Amino acid sequence: MERFITYEKKNAGYGLLRLNRSEKRNAISLGMANQLSDCIKNAALEEIKFLVITGSDDKMFSAGGDLNDLHGQLKTEDAIERLSPMMSVLNSIVHFPVPVIALLNGDALGGGCELATACDIRIAKSGTNFGFIQSKIGILPGWGGGAILYKKVHPSFALDWLTRGKSYQADELLAKGWLHQVIDNAAWQHMNLVLDDYIRKSVMQMRILKQQFKTSINANELTLEMYEELKNTATLWETAEHKRAVQKFFDRKV
Repeated sequence: MERFITYEKKNAGYGLLRLNRSEKRNAISLGMANQLSDCIKNAALEEIKFLVITGSDDKMFSAGGDLNDLHGQLKTEDAIERLSPMMSVLNSIVHFPVPVIALLNGDALGGGCELATACDIRIAKSGTNFGFIQSKIGILPGWGGGAILYKKVHPSFALDWLTRGKSYQADELLAKGWLHQVIDNAAWQHMNLVLDDYIRKSVMQMRILKQQFKTSINANELTLEMYEELKNTATLWETAEHKRAVQKFFDRKV
């Protein structure tokens, strides 16, 4: 079986998970979602200070869901079934025992922004762009990432971003609080230096900090809100607007 996710425990005491499907812009297929789930579950059992999620090259963190699996011909019930694996992945990140850091090596769109938002801390490379663009194809975030976004930035900004489907540059999102750091290309090549402030903490410190954060965002209630969002998005799958948008995407690829 082809491996789309790689994981290793670094000597500095953290786990490193890479999305490794660069030929598809790290678009997340159902198989990739299952591999992500397994890696995160196994990493949660390890004695690590934090978990890093990043992409395998410098072009794209993730382009979101793979439209070969999440195409426009799904019925509502089928959409719920196909969206659920990644909602579970995002939920496992929200509930992970230590902080999860997204190292955003490239742009993220749609579900890629959902995955990044589920992480506790987001560090982006300078010049990158990010967009919750789902509303432009007639749907809404389907993995629960919209519900999470309301917990991570000011709710009025979350509503506007989700509604307009706009893409923002990294510096703009640093000002909005969605990003915590923007790192220039030269510094980006030295990952342990970028992560040094986190590496210096103990596992116990990091576990306590993450538990405080989960309490502050009411993580258990958030899980229910994520599933409600998934179901609401699934009802939009059969709309004419969504079908037209997905067909236009495939027509452009021909």
